[in-house]
Amino acid sequence: MFLRKMVGVAAGAALLMLAAPVATALGEPAGPEPTEPPTASSTTTATAEVVTVDETGRIAADGTVTLSGTYRCTDASGPVYVGSSLAPRETSYVRYGIGGTRAVCDGELHAWTNTGRTPLDRLQPGPAYVEATLMELRGSGGILNLPQPRLHATEEQEITLVRT
Repeated sequence: MFLRKMVGVAAGAALLMLAAPVATALGEPAGPEPTEPPTASSTTTATAEVVTVDETGRIAADGTVTLSGTYRCTDASGPVYVGSSLAPRETSYVRYGIGGTRAVCDGELHAWTNTGRTPLDRLQPGPAYVEATLMELRGSGGILNLPQPRLHATEEQEITLVRT
C-alpha cells in the first residue's frame, strides 16, 4: 500500500511539472512568520522549510476551489511543487486534489495558489480540511535516474470555504 501511494505521488508530481507555473517571491510575508519550533507535521528536513495554508479558501458555483498559503524551502536539486488536497470534514476518506504550483527553493518566503475543480455539490461553503505538501522530485542517481519524492514540509489545517 505504501509503495503504491508513493508511486502515485511521484507520478502525479511528474504530471504537475509539465504545467505548473513558478511562484513569485513576496515582498513581505502573507501571514505570520513561524515562531514555534517545527513539528513533525510542519517540516521534515530543516527548520527553515515550511508550508502554510490560508484560513480561507474560495469555492465557485461550478465547484472550482482556490486554496493559497506560503512556503519556504532550501536545498533542492530537483523540481519542487506545492500540492494541496481538500476534504469536506476531518474524518473524511475522500480528498480532492486541488492543483499544484512549482516552487522556488531559495530560502525566501513565497506565496502559492492552487486551483482545482471538484464534483458539483460535493463541497459546500463552510468548514473544510486542507493538506498542503512541499515535495521535491529528486533523481535516484541510478541508470534510469527515476524521480523519487522527497518531502520538504507538510501542513494540515481546518479552513473556511467561502462562495465566490
